[in-house]
Amino acid sequence: METSGKLICRQRQVLLFFLLLGLSQAGLEPRRYSVVEETEGPSFVTNLAKDLGLGQRELSKRGARVISKGNKLHLLLDRESGDLLLNEKLDREELCSHTDPCVLRFQVLLENPLEFFQAELQVIDINDHSPVFIDRDMLLKIPESSPPGTTFPLKNAQDVDVGRNNIKNYVISPNSYFRVLTRNRSDGSKYPELVLDKVLDREQEPELRLTLTAQDGGSPPLSGIAQIYIEVLDINDNAPEFEQPLYRVQIPEDSPIGFLIVTVSATDVDTGVNGEIFYSLFQASEEICKTFEIHPETGEIRLKKQLDFERIQFYEVNIEARDGGSLSGKCTVLIQVTDVNDNAPEVTLSAFTRHIPENSPEAVVAVLSVSDLDSEVNGKINCSIQDDLPFLLKSSLENFYTLVTEGPLDRESREEYNITITFTDLGTPRLKTQLNLTVTVSDVNDNAPTFSQTTYTLRVRENNSPALHIGSVSATDRDSGANAQVTYSLLPPHDPQLPLGSLVSINADNGQLFALRSLDFEALQAFEFRVGAADRGSPALSSQALVRVLVADANDNAPFVLYPLQNGSAPCTELVPRAAEAGYLVAKVVAVDGDSGQNAWLSYQLLKATEPGLFGVWAHNGEVRTARPLSERDAVKHRLLVLVRDHGEPPLSASVTLHVLLVDGFSQPYLPLPDAAAAEARADPLTVYLVVALASVSSLFLFSVLVFVAVRLCRRSRAASGGGCSVPEGPFPGHLVDVSGAGTLSHSYQYEVCLRGGSGTNDFKFLKPFMPNFQGHSPGPAEENPNFGFSIQ
Repeated sequence: METSGKLICRQRQVLLFFLLLGLSQAGLEPRRYSVVEETEGPSFVTNLAKDLGLGQRELSKRGARVISKGNKLHLLLDRESGDLLLNEKLDREELCSHTDPCVLRFQVLLENPLEFFQAELQVIDINDHSPVFIDRDMLLKIPESSPPGTTFPLKNAQDVDVGRNNIKNYVISPNSYFRVLTRNRSDGSKYPELVLDKVLDREQEPELRLTLTAQDGGSPPLSGIAQIYIEVLDINDNAPEFEQPLYRVQIPEDSPIGFLIVTVSATDVDTGVNGEIFYSLFQASEEICKTFEIHPETGEIRLKKQLDFERIQFYEVNIEARDGGSLSGKCTVLIQVTDVNDNAPEVTLSAFTRHIPENSPEAVVAVLSVSDLDSEVNGKINCSIQDDLPFLLKSSLENFYTLVTEGPLDRESREEYNITITFTDLGTPRLKTQLNLTVTVSDVNDNAPTFSQTTYTLRVRENNSPALHIGSVSATDRDSGANAQVTYSLLPPHDPQLPLGSLVSINADNGQLFALRSLDFEALQAFEFRVGAADRGSPALSSQALVRVLVADANDNAPFVLYPLQNGSAPCTELVPRAAEAGYLVAKVVAVDGDSGQNAWLSYQLLKATEPGLFGVWAHNGEVRTARPLSERDAVKHRLLVLVRDHGEPPLSASVTLHVLLVDGFSQPYLPLPDAAAAEARADPLTVYLVVALASVSSLFLFSVLVFVAVRLCRRSRAASGGGCSVPEGPFPGHLVDVSGAGTLSHSYQYEVCLRGGSGTNDFKFLKPFMPNFQGHSPGPAEENPNFGFSIQ
């Protein structure tokens, strides 16, 4: 995981790969290049642009990169020229040891669009190492009884070069007794074998010193030498013999140090010192000496160092059994290292895009590769991610995977994903490696602001102060950042006559609504307008809501008396016949209120009267009626003060003064009230003249109408009966006196009148008012109707 962490840091600046191309290249043979080891870098390897059939600057445009296992930077790509350069001097022996050929695999990755090319770089060996004997001095003790043709294996030299630069043959210095043969092992290595050509004679020559030379096949050839000391012994004619010349052993790579691998056994029929056997490693390389050890007396071969199947899979160990007389026997132990699942998969992240725009179809999130150093089933890998994520893991080239989105993402549903990619091998026990990636979904302006209500109803009391906060509208946007910043505005009204700009304003940031001026319920009871909410995305999205403002009435209008008029002129006098009975309608106070609802409900009250108990006022309709029958003792002139009050909070009121004159009939001369006479006396002479003139004209007109009516009635009566004028038996057709109007005066009243035929003055005679028959009520006396309030003072 340490390698994976380093790779993630190096790949932070990789751009988004939109499309994955080049899958058709998966089945092609890799391109092969070669370079001689120890070549100084940078040096030219090839021109990739020509090899791939691309233009010279196309590599730079497509972001070409060279990827190798572990991201070792052996090669350097010049994107401008397309040249592939050797980045550093390569040592074939360090890279591949004894493996031949030495091949370094790498991939050429092209972005925009994504394309892969497999390639191999072969490091060609040069003859830069001489053969070396581990033991430069070898001692051989040969019995003098050894017959010609007897062979004596010698310790071989080692050459880290390979191929023809490895050891070719062995030669020995000229002598009369020995020659050397070059033998081949099963692994291809060569070792020397000394052959006796002539019988030795200890008495003539007890010891010999020879020089052994190992030569390689390089050009020029290099060589190494060792000294052989031969001691001629007396006859020990039996050498140790192993029970079997070849041992085959398999050992798991996770075997502990000290593990018993095998026990070899040899016998010698000699006795004494010549029969004592000692075991040792023969012709062992440095690696074998570090890895294995043998007990010199028991022949037990044990593990000295931890094995690694991924490094070395096979060992050939030569064992020598030597007796006390210096005779020896040889055997070979072939040790096969078996693989154990001890390596977890290794992940290389080649490209990663952390931020994915929402609504993007099948976006490439990451490109990665995975490898396992184990073999066979232990090296097979399965890759998986969580099932509940909208992502897919696709396999492209061998061991290369691409993480893509399964479909368009929605940031409003989820804005961050924690993706865990699990790589599991098929070994026992299974080992796994997890790669954690965090992907954030970047916002796209795909949501318009939404009001909390489609219609807002606001209520404000009239006579408000200017700039009063009357309410707020609120809209939210599911997007984020600038796409979610909402700005409010007033939209043009449908009614062009509505001065919306002078009525309300809106705070563009928080949607608060303000009344710009004082509202008047009597002028404007309600109005409505539209409010828009727009975000700051590109393009901007918006929505709108309807705002309805209801102006609540305030009790700011006092009752206004329409009748009797209070214009400062001579007061109006109501004439009441003395024959009037209780409940006689004297007059009706008519008033209106500019307010509405409870503020416009009016009630009437008699505050003051000249003679208490004679007159009363109905509280609901303002009718002034007699409370009892009139008598001769009642004063002629009466002054009534009526109060009109609404039901607002606080209540407002107005008062009106009625002047009532008790008369016996219309023939009685009009007697002005003392207050009115005093007022007329104090009035301006011009005003008096005008009033007199108006009264004269009105009297003349009224007299003419009465004469005309009387003449018409007399003619009809004569035509019908041939007699004089008489009192009609029923009411006249039509309403002779009809009082109706707005406000609280809502009923009509009818009076019977008659002109006396024998009267010289043609006065009117008040008889009795006829009250209309209301729904559900009889035309009885007023005091018997429970629906009317009556105020008596």
